[in-house]
Amino acid sequence: MRANDLSEALVPWYRATARDLPWRRPGFGAWGTLVSEFMLQQTPVARVIPLLETWLERWPTPTDLADASPAEAVTRWANLGYPRRALWLHRAATEIRDVHEGIVPRDVDQLLALTGIGDYTARAVAVFAYGDRHPVVDTNTRRVIARAIDAKALPGPAHRRDLEHMADLLPSSRTDAAIMNAAMMELGQVVCTARSPKCGACPIRASCAWVQAGSPVTPDTRRKQAKYEGSDRQARGALLKALRDAAPDPLPRAGLLVDWHDPEQRERALISLENDGLIEPDGELVGLPTR
Repeated sequence: MRANDLSEALVPWYRATARDLPWRRPGFGAWGTLVSEFMLQQTPVARVIPLLETWLERWPTPTDLADASPAEAVTRWANLGYPRRALWLHRAATEIRDVHEGIVPRDVDQLLALTGIGDYTARAVAVFAYGDRHPVVDTNTRRVIARAIDAKALPGPAHRRDLEHMADLLPSSRTDAAIMNAAMMELGQVVCTARSPKCGACPIRASCAWVQAGSPVTPDTRRKQAKYEGSDRQARGALLKALRDAAPDPLPRAGLLVDWHDPEQRERALISLENDGLIEPDGELVGLPTR
């Protein structure tokens, strides 16, 4: 499939069918885009939208968040999971306030220098908030490329080459390049899904290399995520919920999660939360971070 074929099909398809999501609306801004990208990491859209709206009402600018305590950020992260993201977002907001005069930077290298921001998030902000021309690659994009271009059911492990592959597919127009980035992600999320691809509704079906090859099954070489139920991650979440419910007051360390099925796991979870800066010990008490 030629790059032009892909963009000529996907850009108009996206314009006609894209879901109405808050971060896609005009005027959403770089700060809102940055917050949404932090929240969307490994979290479904439906869970993100209501939390995103309340978050931006409470902290409409990076400086507003930076001036709040890390404890409030972790508390308002609620049930989004991976609460280190809340701490990282608070640190990034502080860096934006102190280094960039409260304005989310546009330059990819400056974005990458902020806490918690990697290749995807930096380029997503530069492209979707500022309209610059960069390749943006997420899991959905990689799956579409694997199928449409490489005739594979699933992509291999993530690699820096993914950015080069996506760059080759971008139209020359900055506007169309931004739409193409979004369209690849949209196609992978709603049509070219991992388990049940809707090939009959796909706008590039006629030229998809995987479909033309008979949709062969290829092995999934990606690392599998461990089960949540009974995991250290579940114990961490339960501990943080207890501390959020009690905030701003700390709780006795010995009284936290005393009925947990695995005392050693409970202790591991407490230690890991402390190492991550998500809780602060104060003698026999434990609370959410205050600085």
